[in-house]
Amino acid sequence: MKIKILLPIISDIFNEEVVIEAQQFVSPDTEITVQNLDKGTASIESVYDEMLGSPDIVAKVIQAEKDGFDGVFVDCFGDPGVEAAREMVSIPVVGGFQPAALLTTMLGGYWSVISVLPSVVPMIRNLARKLGIDGNVASIRHINTPVLELTDKKMLQDKLLEQLIIAHRDDGAEAIVLGCTGMMGLAKNLESAAAKQGIPMQVIDPTGAALGFLEMQVRNKISHSKITYAVPSEKERKV
Repeated sequence: MKIKILLPIISDIFNEEVVIEAQQFVSPDTEITVQNLDKGTASIESVYDEMLGSPDIVAKVIQAEKDGFDGVFVDCFGDPGVEAAREMVSIPVVGGFQPAALLTTMLGGYWSVISVLPSVVPMIRNLARKLGIDGNVASIRHINTPVLELTDKKMLQDKLLEQLIIAHRDDGAEAIVLGCTGMMGLAKNLESAAAKQGIPMQVIDPTGAALGFLEMQVRNKISHSKITYAVPSEKERKV
């Protein structure tokens, strides 16, 4: 199985860590290739950022299918360009939000997201509403830290743990979803730290959820509906 991980930013600073993280989740026979955007932004923290990166996301998903990849993971919690890409290809395409949200709804029922900045909170709220699971979301919290500053793992874990405790204590959260795929390698550490605080909380890593869901689709030879994601009609387009 060949999986393309499309990191939808123009920087490659996370690529090596993404490969290490992904290899923990995929099967031994799954081949991973990581690719960045040529046109877009250094990080995605707004709808504007998503809009700027989406054309190249779609173009690279189309090329991945032509190159023989079995599926594509658009490695961002906001699912940028995912639905447009599904219209253009037959192979499975997933982002970070939908698999994590559905998995956590099944496992925890009532859960909170902890993401990066206040600007992404409305974006995540809209994703939950569109997926129809907004009633399962206890809260959407943030650590007020830009994506490009997530490299300090000690700082990141401390901030995430603080918000996890608040989400459980004040919002009634029964599980946590890490609301940025840049929060790599911390889910199990957070679970252990929360357990020491008397909180037996499941913490879902969106990368693991997405790759597991993608592998399941490929192995079972299922993909998105081409009725739901129909191929766009032929017409003049200036892009």
